[in-house]
Amino acid sequence: MAGELIVALDVDHRGEAEALVEALGDTVGFYKIGYQLVYGGDGLLLGRDLIAAGKKVFFDLKLLDIDNTVEKAVSAIARIGAAMLTVHAYPKTMQAAASAAKGSGLCVLGVTVLTSMDDEDLVDAGYGRDAVGLVSLRARQAREAGIGGIVCSPQEAEMVRTLLGPSMAIVTPGIRPFGSAAGDQKRISDPQSALRAGASHLVVGRPITAAAAPLEAARAIRREMDGGIRLA
Repeated sequence: MAGELIVALDVDHRGEAEALVEALGDTVGFYKIGYQLVYGGDGLLLGRDLIAAGKKVFFDLKLLDIDNTVEKAVSAIARIGAAMLTVHAYPKTMQAAASAAKGSGLCVLGVTVLTSMDDEDLVDAGYGRDAVGLVSLRARQAREAGIGGIVCSPQEAEMVRTLLGPSMAIVTPGIRPFGSAAGDQKRISDPQSALRAGASHLVVGRPITAAAAPLEAARAIRREMDGGIRLA
């Protein structure tokens, strides 16, 4: 599994997203579509169109509901032809999602701890574990549930790779190339370090989408990735 760049289309309108995709051209073949674009900018339809155009699409919807609802939603996303979909990394939710995705090409990812949160935030939310402890627990539960991988910060990627083995996906947001501002992210890493730690997919948003020259920013990140160790 080689390290792969996913660009987050965290913009308000479909037109903005399409302009970014056009600007990035063949340099980027994988895009993440989340709440912002789904709710405000025709994100689901855009995802269908990107898939039809030969791009891979990751719907970051973080599903959490009763089992039947999760199963129906996952089945619908699988029929679109999406490559990845996130659910909350709760055991029953992951089990329901794994059942619905079985036999399709959809990789279900369990979201562990958001990269904007640290140990203090988890205490405030009522968890009795620190970030490393909670990510470790969720990773083991994801493996047992039979989903395709997890989302975690690059700081936990090495630990998670040891727990999951070589075949499951480890998708890491919070990627900041050298010289970039952290913004609202707390558990971050540069591209090379994330890949060396065991990440399989790197999600990058603002360092590319908010750059004055998005194509050059994407190419620079790819150069950084090429200096990392890719998984076989």
